[in-house]
Amino acid sequence: MIGIIIELIISWLLLKFIAKKDLSVLGFKPNSTRLAHWSIGLLLAAAICSLYHIMTTAFINNGWILNKQLTLSAALMGIWWVLKSVLFEELLFRGALLYLAIEKWGTTKACLLSAACFGIYHWFSYNAFGNPFQMGIIFGMTAIFGWMLAVSFAKTQSLYLPIGLHLGWNLFNIIVFSNGPLGKQLFMKANINHLEGIPSLLVFLFQIFALPILMYGYFKFKKKI
Repeated sequence: MIGIIIELIISWLLLKFIAKKDLSVLGFKPNSTRLAHWSIGLLLAAAICSLYHIMTTAFINNGWILNKQLTLSAALMGIWWVLKSVLFEELLFRGALLYLAIEKWGTTKACLLSAACFGIYHWFSYNAFGNPFQMGIIFGMTAIFGWMLAVSFAKTQSLYLPIGLHLGWNLFNIIVFSNGPLGKQLFMKANINHLEGIPSLLVFLFQIFALPILMYGYFKFKKKI
């Protein structure tokens, strides 16, 4: 939490002395449109993430079982950890720095830079150094996700949609389907069987591209109405 407070202070200083603006340009003040964006992002990300994990077991002899050892306090601590990590990353990659980059270089270049930085950042969080193939996969996956989040900020001029998307994905990926640094959470795979071959590749590609494509369609639809 201290890190988030420090980020807010640094963001305020950067905006004040570089752009002569305040934190309001990040779209913090809630309104009906921003809350709708947050809800849409959360629900779409949760749905796509859930579908992805269901697909990883639907075509093989495997399934999901409830982790009966998970306590309420442990689950709440996990949710709090995810929330803090999402807010930290959004303020860092889609906050004041992205706003200033958009002002200086335009939306496309700024979003590409934000996406690249987000991808490189995950080399550190996944401790992937020393394995070029793994580094490439991690960069591709997270940079595409980061591009979607950056574009979401640029198009809505608010952090609500990227936070909703990021939070929805991470909550279901890490807490619901136990795929993350917190270990076993709400549901666990029944056994070690996993997809192979073409089905594995198709599900992997779905994981990477389904949500960005869905958001692309959402913005196209919004532009027409």
